[in-house]
Amino acid sequence: MFIAKNLAVNEKNHLTVGGIDTVELAEKYGTPLYVMDENLIRENCRLYKSSIDKNYDGNGLALYASKAFSSLSIYKIVNEEGLGIDVVSGGELYTALKADFPAQKIYFHGNNKTKDELKMALDNGVGRIVVDNLTELSVLNELALSENKTVDILFRIKPGIDAHTHSFVMTGQIDSKFGVALETGEAFDIIKTASEMQGINVVGIHCHIGSQIFDLKPFEQAADVMMTFMAKIKSELKIELSELNLGGGFGISYTESDTPIEYDKYMEAVSKIVKASALKYDLKLPKIIMEPGRSIVASAGTTLYTIGSVKEIPNIRKYVAVDGGMADNPRYILYQSEYDFQIANKAGDAKTETVTIAGRCCESGDLLGENVKLQNAGAGDILAVLATGAYNYSMASHYNRLPNPAVIMIKDGKERVVIKRESYEDLIKNDLF
Repeated sequence: MFIAKNLAVNEKNHLTVGGIDTVELAEKYGTPLYVMDENLIRENCRLYKSSIDKNYDGNGLALYASKAFSSLSIYKIVNEEGLGIDVVSGGELYTALKADFPAQKIYFHGNNKTKDELKMALDNGVGRIVVDNLTELSVLNELALSENKTVDILFRIKPGIDAHTHSFVMTGQIDSKFGVALETGEAFDIIKTASEMQGINVVGIHCHIGSQIFDLKPFEQAADVMMTFMAKIKSELKIELSELNLGGGFGISYTESDTPIEYDKYMEAVSKIVKASALKYDLKLPKIIMEPGRSIVASAGTTLYTIGSVKEIPNIRKYVAVDGGMADNPRYILYQSEYDFQIANKAGDAKTETVTIAGRCCESGDLLGENVKLQNAGAGDILAVLATGAYNYSMASHYNRLPNPAVIMIKDGKERVVIKRESYEDLIKNDLF
């Protein structure tokens, strides 16, 4: 009935998450409210870890791509499950360090890292810095030399792969703000330059072809291209790279029409390409790094809203307005992302209406979904939006001076607050006259 196995309907006809009544959660903590299922997060972490261990004989590491959802609690959970993390900003890095995440298992990404961020990474012993461009490489080398250090890096490579996803989340093609291109010789040249720098140790290469991908072929193509490039580096520069980071982008079910591939299938298919290429080019099998983010936390998240007005425009559409919107979930306005919606207090009822879910922001485009199927909706009902654990809280804004919602974590039938709801006082704490 539902897109995630941790969802059910109880005897009150209410939607439950991890066995907890969502209507009761809304009454107790208020709305909008992000609800996360820790047990499901941990299960997803274990799926990736066991799959990498199996397919790469333990010579690999799953990194949680923490831009999907960054908080003290998630870093603690991921660390306990044996994964590493990738971060893309000083703020994410700071949060991870405050959560006592092992610095050696942190990979620092980003296309325009500041000098202060790079110094922060160096000072805290971050395991790998994934260098994006020549300017960053030069700054990093200067910093490393000034601190008498040698920093281990990977380079972000554009492998020229079309991932057949939304143009805003395609990152592997030549026309991308991320990384250096293979086609132009830029990638080869930057590795050659780095090999001559005293403060830099090139240990590997990285690529990420996009997000929400349901096809194996782009991942297989990326692995083949990257291994071929590693062979070129060995042949022409006499450098044998020891790490291959193939990024993330694994699709999940947002609606019943989505058809994600089992995570283990990705790992198995890509491992065959990597192993065959290593044999073909006489390369040592590199350590394989993968970066799942969305596929670890998205399905574990549900957002709860209270319905306010219901407005029907005859022969045009019916608007159902909620007490949140683009400020706490901008994915629809950005990507036209589809979701499964449920009236939490009528979860077992049939969906008999076609409606548009409207947010409360003063913006015509503030919608969460158009022409969606829903149970009969009325003022005061609790609306649940499923699979919102990724890129909702992390992309939330204060547009219209709206405070950010609280985040509740459910584990073993009990809930706890892991991020407090912001107050109006929080909104003005940095304001000055």
